[in-house]
Amino acid sequence: MVSSAATTVDAYLAELPPERSAVIAKVRDMINTHLPPGYVERMNWGMICWEIPLSRYSITYNKQPLGYVALAAQKNNYALYLMNVGSDSGDEAGLRAAYARAGKKLDMGKCCLRFKSLERLLVDEIASLIAGTPVDAYIARYEASRKK
Repeated sequence: MVSSAATTVDAYLAELPPERSAVIAKVRDMINTHLPPGYVERMNWGMICWEIPLSRYSITYNKQPLGYVALAAQKNNYALYLMNVGSDSGDEAGLRAAYARAGKKLDMGKCCLRFKSLERLLVDEIASLIAGTPVDAYIARYEASRKK
């Protein structure tokens, strides 16, 4: 995984080649447009992250803000980390079905959706997934997962 030492999103975008920066900027704008209130954007883990700040929720297993979405330009692709999809929400099955209906190949791990171009990303479905989990619901889902 490629990791950046940039401390701001603007610095991260500036260090990318222009064509890669443009893709990341468009996906970032989509995320920010659909992000429920309460999540904050910042650089963390060497990529752009949208998280619940520790001032709002500090009971995390690693003492880091609770991550919701992350976005990175990797060596051979782009990676969109959808942490709400990786949980037991049923969202993963819906995303897989949407890709099948669209006739597009889904390249996804547990919560990491990899794509090589914007054309391979189902923007409307991703936007809906991002918009669909308010902070309180995500915290409740996280706490339920920790009790297993």
